[in-house]
Amino acid sequence: MDYKLRGLLAATYTPMHANGSLNLAEIPKMTDYLKQSGVSGIYVCGSTGEGMSLTSDERRALTEAFVASAKGRLKSVIHVGHNSLSEAAELAAHCQQVGADVISATAPSYYKINSVEMLVDCMAQVAAAAPELPFYYYHMPLLTGAVLDMRRFLELADERIPNLAGMKYTAPMVHEFQACQELMDGRFNIVWGTDEMLLSALAVGAQSAIGSTYNIAAPLNRKLISAFQEGNLDRARELQLKSIQMINLLLKYPFHASIKSILTRFGINCGGCRLPLTSLTSDQEKQLHQELDSTGMSQWLFEVTSVKSCNGEKHSGPHPAIPPSHLGQLAKSQAEITDRM
Repeated sequence: MDYKLRGLLAATYTPMHANGSLNLAEIPKMTDYLKQSGVSGIYVCGSTGEGMSLTSDERRALTEAFVASAKGRLKSVIHVGHNSLSEAAELAAHCQQVGADVISATAPSYYKINSVEMLVDCMAQVAAAAPELPFYYYHMPLLTGAVLDMRRFLELADERIPNLAGMKYTAPMVHEFQACQELMDGRFNIVWGTDEMLLSALAVGAQSAIGSTYNIAAPLNRKLISAFQEGNLDRARELQLKSIQMINLLLKYPFHASIKSILTRFGINCGGCRLPLTSLTSDQEKQLHQELDSTGMSQWLFEVTSVKSCNGEKHSGPHPAIPPSHLGQLAKSQAEITDRM
């Protein structure tokens, strides 16, 4: 199927209440903010969104909420991968029913996929359940254990999966990513999935990327892309380094819980994570935000021009949550701050 994702897509986080249940009321705020930050789409129920820790009913509810909120504004890519291929197929069919734009799936990961042929068989079953939607295989070998030749997968899958559009490639092998892009005269849309190596992917022709950090640093990465396209490699390297430094700081703590905490500081109440992912302790959360402030990262992650708090007073510091009505201004201000970096 000829379909192309373009630009940055945020791998969305799943908002949760303190008891771990879904907080669907936060999704419109999240999609409003992401739209204003400049991403072109969302990737829902993936690794970032804790899709594998959700029930199928929860995944359907989350899909419906994100699709409804994003319709006509952001491309909605829904991850339907599951250890049960029957469940994955049902989730895929549901995506088609509710109007999602794209479906995607990882390989089953408990019983390991040990051949390209087996992987094609599995993905063909899932993709066939939503034949009208473009299908993207989600290559995440670190988590699935499916360490296979992706070029060969595309060659075989092209014969079996009519709606195969491309792949979300989340692995550091830039040479394989490039080979997949150039296969069959660029037949497939290969989307980059390793945020800290975005510049490397751009150098070999990447046109799109999906990542967790684009939830909080889309303006930075959009500026990186612009610098690369303008031939300003020194500037692009400088911005990539800023992204790496941010990621390294977040990795000192539970990574996904840290980004959820930052989004909560933006005014989008994301809550914590479900086990086996860990949430931040109170001390960790305090230390994280202190480090963001002391390193200057909060200056381009949080600073908002003329944004007032809920009681009408201007913020005197970066810590208060930002009212939902000002999330659009936040995204605009992030872009302005990134312009000055």
